[in-house]
Amino acid sequence: MTNFCREVITLQLGHYSNFVGTHWWNLQDASLSYDPETPPSEIQSDVLFREGQTAGGHVTHTPRLIALDLKGSLRTLRQEGSLYDPGEDTSAATWEGNIIKVEECPYQKNSFLEDLDKLDNGETLAEDDFYSSPQPQRLGAVLADTVNSQLARVKKGYRLEGSVKVWSDFLRIYLHPRTVSVIHQYNHDGEAQRLETFGQGEALLQGPVLEQLEDQLHFFVEECDYLQGFQVFCDLADGFAGLGSKVTELLRDSYGGRGILTWGMAPVSHPNTTPMKELYHVLNCALGAVHMADHSSFFCPLTLRGGLGRRPSAPPVFPHLNYDPYLWYHSSSVLALALDALTLPYRLKKDSVPMWQLADSLAVSGRKVVAAYGAVPFPMMHGGSLPDALSACADALPWKPLSSCPEAAAGRCYGQWATLRGFEGQRLVSSLAPGTQPASPLHGLHSGEDVLASYIQSFYPTSPLALQLLSTPSMLTPPFPQIFSQSLGAEGFLQSRSPPPGGRPPAVSSAPVLTSFQSGPNVGSWLSELHRDAGALNVCRVAPSFLSQGPEMADYKEALEDLRKLGRCYRDDSGGVTHTSSEEDDDDD
Repeated sequence: MTNFCREVITLQLGHYSNFVGTHWWNLQDASLSYDPETPPSEIQSDVLFREGQTAGGHVTHTPRLIALDLKGSLRTLRQEGSLYDPGEDTSAATWEGNIIKVEECPYQKNSFLEDLDKLDNGETLAEDDFYSSPQPQRLGAVLADTVNSQLARVKKGYRLEGSVKVWSDFLRIYLHPRTVSVIHQYNHDGEAQRLETFGQGEALLQGPVLEQLEDQLHFFVEECDYLQGFQVFCDLADGFAGLGSKVTELLRDSYGGRGILTWGMAPVSHPNTTPMKELYHVLNCALGAVHMADHSSFFCPLTLRGGLGRRPSAPPVFPHLNYDPYLWYHSSSVLALALDALTLPYRLKKDSVPMWQLADSLAVSGRKVVAAYGAVPFPMMHGGSLPDALSACADALPWKPLSSCPEAAAGRCYGQWATLRGFEGQRLVSSLAPGTQPASPLHGLHSGEDVLASYIQSFYPTSPLALQLLSTPSMLTPPFPQIFSQSLGAEGFLQSRSPPPGGRPPAVSSAPVLTSFQSGPNVGSWLSELHRDAGALNVCRVAPSFLSQGPEMADYKEALEDLRKLGRCYRDDSGGVTHTSSEEDDDDD
């Protein structure tokens, strides 16, 4: 690894955030390569990974990560991990009374975890499970030519849709012993002792939970030379919204000047939900959004849900994905793939943009909530060019909402940051013979940056725009779900010919992705809708238990007022945005 980088510490708070985070870390792990014959990566991997050493002297690289979840959420994963195995505790017991030993039946591991165990134990998988190509030297948490180097060649089609119950069921990397923290006061499963309200989460950050978090933070922060900041993945619809609000406040107060980029995660649906729990979800989202936005450099909701209010629209349809938006294993993989591109600006070796600079370019004049959009995958024809791909999308931008926030119809935006990743082997400009008339203005441009900028500015002609292009794609190795349509080839590009009838299409091993951050009047409309849905509820009458552990009624009303004012920050003073009558009523209160 290089001698200089701006490190980032990641915090994952809540079960769905850990679902997204697990897919995201699997993607980071799959891209690590230390083969001297492989061209150097464009991504600075030690921004996210830390180097260590096992007792046996093996060099390790583990995520610089703190993950919090509830009792019963780990299943087969040991909280302390298995990389630095302390061995059996042989210390003398001090209890002299009778001992009753209770053994629980261990959880059944799925086929992927069973194969991981085989590789960990030095066994090899059946030859039929591998591609015949030379074995790439990939490095995950341990030495090259071990677990990850074999996983990179696995062609076995893991179908984990029916067996993934928790995020550790598809975790392919080792974690540091200080990474996972279990909150024992609340249960992951069952009806009793559930972390359901904002106030419950706020009240958690004290005593043992606070002490352990501060210990974890100090451990990871003190080994950083040039810490640029924190990225926080936090569940938005349950009690973790309150915990995340307190955690981001702690980060702001303790590590002033560092970037804090917070992502409010929400699944399309929750298991075993009820009408009362749905009301709780709306209130948690409203309170979590306004508090975490206040404590962060920027706050970005990340969800495939059609809205965070009481009547969401349908989840977005991605033309080249066959995914189940209601299945957490699927929806979190789509968000993680988009997040892999969204977080690129501050993870690059060359032309890297620090967290604070990214946030400052978007969170202008107090507008600290931004929306994300993504084309997953970006529809680019194999052997084609970027002008060809964008010209095919001349009528509408190819990306879909990733923040339950539709794009502004008027095409006005206060700031935008677009990232195109994964066009490796394709042309960024058109190959025109001298004297040939370009098929479109895009075909006459001479750089990929100019092509993409000209295309986006045709929809947002007066909006500030920053963009980055990266040729290296996201590598989709097991156990990433095969949710791609048959129109895509192995590298994620559109194929000119469909597979023959009865033929099996190749597994997609990488994918091009186009993403965008936006700050515009549409975010204000989204905030106003969230305020309207939360404010319409008489909490004391319809959900009296919601405030039983806080916040106080006065603080609750103040938070809703702050949410209303935050929405007003996005009003388009040029008159380019139209308000619904209910939004105008909100603004005139």
